[in-house]
Amino acid sequence: MKINKREIVYLDNSATTFVRPEVIKEIIKYSCHIYGNPSSIHNIGRQAKIALENFRVKISKLLNSNSEEIFFAGSGTEADNIAILGISSAYKSNNKHIITSKIEHPAVLNSCKYLEKIGYTVTYLNVNKYGIVSSEDLVKNIKDNTILVTIMHTNNEVGSIQPISEISTKLKKINKNRKIKIYFHTDAIQSAGKLKLDVKKLGIDILTISAHKFHGPKGVSAIYVKKGTSISPILYGGSQENKIHPGTENLAYIAGLSKAFKYSNNNLEKYHDYLFYLKNKLKYGILNSIPDVNINTPDTNSINNILNVSFKYLEGESLLLMLDMNDIAVSTGSACASGLNSTSHVLSAMGINPILSRGSIRFSFDYYNTESEIDYVLKILPGLVKNLRLMYPNKS
Repeated sequence: MKINKREIVYLDNSATTFVRPEVIKEIIKYSCHIYGNPSSIHNIGRQAKIALENFRVKISKLLNSNSEEIFFAGSGTEADNIAILGISSAYKSNNKHIITSKIEHPAVLNSCKYLEKIGYTVTYLNVNKYGIVSSEDLVKNIKDNTILVTIMHTNNEVGSIQPISEISTKLKKINKNRKIKIYFHTDAIQSAGKLKLDVKKLGIDILTISAHKFHGPKGVSAIYVKKGTSISPILYGGSQENKIHPGTENLAYIAGLSKAFKYSNNNLEKYHDYLFYLKNKLKYGILNSIPDVNINTPDTNSINNILNVSFKYLEGESLLLMLDMNDIAVSTGSACASGLNSTSHVLSAMGINPILSRGSIRFSFDYYNTESEIDYVLKILPGLVKNLRLMYPNKS
């Protein structure tokens, strides 16, 4: 990838992806040609409304849902907030219980922390050493006043895939004997465009995705809300999106989301093995050339485009900066948690030593990365690690 005429090896695709040219064309079309407000009743507005509903149908087919179950919002963080706070606020009493995990995205964790402040109780489930929650542990923590379970589909730092279908099957059995239904939300923002998402097979009530993770624009997301789910608005304005997300719909970006999601879904099988190959090439290249490393991404039940590695005896941020100076872009974890100057909450939950955790780097691949780029990383990385370790004062 060229940025400012420089060749950049971009391995931070879990933070964001570039917008595909075809998607940009679609955005321009619905910015300059079909640009009406879908709520307007004149001809230009009706054209926009027809387009909006067509995009809703397209997204619903890709998720195997009904079009009236698809709603559009802003960022993925906003979508997660709408899902979690929306279900919670649908209940009259705040004396309710929510279950989540310790490895969720900050959009979920901070929403839950806010709910704790206003009277809800929240259980944060542990994960095993592979970063995966136990469905049995989840069931044990269900209470009479439990109203919501929110577990991510794929972890954004280490790539572990959670047993969503297994959890939903158990919740379905439990809900048969309950007066208060337990709703199930999954943040599928890291999965969308990489794994096939079928809301019926997953068995969830609410699912959230964000366009910029699969070559769509930033600032637009889609929310699946199963018919019959009790959800209240957390924003107030007009009646757009059935009041779930009031305000004029961003038709151009919704068009971009639809185009990008369709393209990604049509090419899932084509790129599955390719991403797996790139990840393993880098993984075993690191293991064979650099001593004292720990692979944090599990070998199985993990997404193919994420590889999280801890390098002993150095700071991950220092290595990130050195890689950046050599035109290699990576991250030390979630982009939404960067700058917090703390160890990864995900690696901590997995039981990884805090000192080792601070030396972690997340490499995240995309369909457009090449084998030669991985070769370049493996050429540069060992020397950088060696030099940084010489500067590290404590090797205990």
